[in-house]
Amino acid sequence: MGCEEKYVPFGLVDEDGGRLHLTFGSSFKTSDFIVDSLNDWWKDTPVPERATITHIQLKVDNGPESSGVRTQFLKGMVEFADHTGKIIQLLYYPP
Repeated sequence: MGCEEKYVPFGLVDEDGGRLHLTFGSSFKTSDFIVDSLNDWWKDTPVPERATITHIQLKVDNGPESSGVRTQFLKGMVEFADHTGKIIQLLYYPP
C-alpha cells in the first residue's frame, strides 16, 4: 500500500575504547527496545572484554520510555544487571 517501515538506530558507545554498537528497530521508543539493545550489545561484547567491565553507566534522557519511575524500564534494567552481574548506573539528563 505504499507504506515503508522506518528503522531508527539506537547506539551504545564505549567512551574509553571508542567502540560503537548500533541496533536498528522500528519500536525505538519503548523501554523493551532499550533493554533488548543492551542485551544485544552484551552478547556482542567479547567474553574477555566483559571481564574487564566493572560497571556500566547509561546516559538516558529521562523521557517517558526510560524514566526512573517507569516500572517496565526499571524491571528490564534489574534483569539486565542480574544477568550480567555488573553495577548499572543510570545518569539522567535533565536530572
